[in-house]
Amino acid sequence: MGNPPRPRKRVDAEATPTLKRAKDGSAFSRCESCNKDVPVVLIDMHSCTLDATIKMKFESQIEERPAVSKNPLERKKKTVSSEKKESKRKRSSKERDPNMPKRPPTAFFVFMDEFRKKYKEENPEDAKSVAKVAKEGGEKWKSMTTEEKKQYIDKAAELKAEYEKAMEKYSSEKPTEKEDEAVDSSNEE
Repeated sequence: MGNPPRPRKRVDAEATPTLKRAKDGSAFSRCESCNKDVPVVLIDMHSCTLDATIKMKFESQIEERPAVSKNPLERKKKTVSSEKKESKRKRSSKERDPNMPKRPPTAFFVFMDEFRKKYKEENPEDAKSVAKVAKEGGEKWKSMTTEEKKQYIDKAAELKAEYEKAMEKYSSEKPTEKEDEAVDSSNEE
């Protein structure tokens, strides 16, 4: 005694030869400008803007991944080894200048350096567990007031000021690419 099902509105496939149907019976028409299948119901709202065409071209350039094997053990082995190889490649491509100053630690890390020493003295049996020391240090840092944290914040600010001075010195001593090219071209002559 509910409402009887309403009949579906359908577009005649014979009336429009460019019409395609999905498994559920919905009708799609191909847009001539962007060559994309668009639902007939939404054809009035479809716009082939520059963004849409750029997005389509970008999507077409993306490579699809190879088919995944059905055996879950093989899948895990392949993904883990391939991820490790990719991460090693990425690390090796980033070459760091050995003369470049190291970034200063934050206030929390200044605190953790001090906390680790105290914790190892007080709890020599737990000192080997890095996770336990880090967890205790994090809990202690959260429980501290801003006044207690102030000494570490000040120390971090001093280290940051030293780092900025070192970076200024480093960037002024480091020759720019243009100067390198000029030196190279004068040496060739």
